[in-house]
Amino acid sequence: MEKILLAIDAVKINMPALDFACYLGRLTNSRVTGVFLENLVADEKAVLTTAYGKPYDNREIDESAPGWVDKRELIERNIRQFKKACKDRSVRYNMHRDRGVPADEIISESRYADLIVVDAATSFGKGYEGMPAQFAKHIFKEAECPVIVAPLHFTQIDEIIFTYDNSKSSAFAIKQFTYLFPEFDDRKATVLQINDLGVWADPDKYNLREWLQNRYSVIGFEALKSDSEDVFIEYLLKKKNAFVVMGAYGRNALSMFFKPSHANVLMESIDHPIFISHY
Repeated sequence: MEKILLAIDAVKINMPALDFACYLGRLTNSRVTGVFLENLVADEKAVLTTAYGKPYDNREIDESAPGWVDKRELIERNIRQFKKACKDRSVRYNMHRDRGVPADEIISESRYADLIVVDAATSFGKGYEGMPAQFAKHIFKEAECPVIVAPLHFTQIDEIIFTYDNSKSSAFAIKQFTYLFPEFDDRKATVLQINDLGVWADPDKYNLREWLQNRYSVIGFEALKSDSEDVFIEYLLKKKNAFVVMGAYGRNALSMFFKPSHANVLMESIDHPIFISHY
């Protein structure tokens, strides 16, 4: 892996997300690119302009608005803070300033990146949207590289939890994570399945185990009975220092996980980073 994108609200840098991106950059010897997203659409005002002798409505940045200069200075301070944090942690870095619709900007950059790190609460709206915010949800669905939801707190990684539901997306996510992070080969790898019986009965189990044995030193298979929508949440809340890996956003176990009633509780309670990859 060579290029990690860190999605940053230019006016409100999130230090836990920055710390985790730097951890991944140092672990994999990858460059962390801080993408400072400026929602200039929110700073525009309507103006009357004339072209070819005819007036029409246009929009332009309102540099006379209260707080405009303060906002510019705050962004510059945040950029300096990002650079200092990377240098202090001996992490190679780049910095981009993207001005436009924030979600569209980071998705456009994702085509030429290996990974995106994002804070689930990052929002460019005026009020609290819960977790994950609409900005993060949009990235989960549309990003052209894997996405990691940064944990609120982080100490270390002792276990990788691969969620598997027999789908191409879940198998692809397992492979993507393993290819990107060979440095985790000495951690315990647990493959988790949720089904009606609560037992592993998948014919692919033998092949999956064989594939994993070439890449992880300790492997386990667990199954949960899907008799409650909370079973996955309860399982993760009991885990410590784990990295959770999931397939395509919005399907099966993952869609249940991101229901508003569950996501807020889980993301505010656990310290697990979450890896999401599309097939």
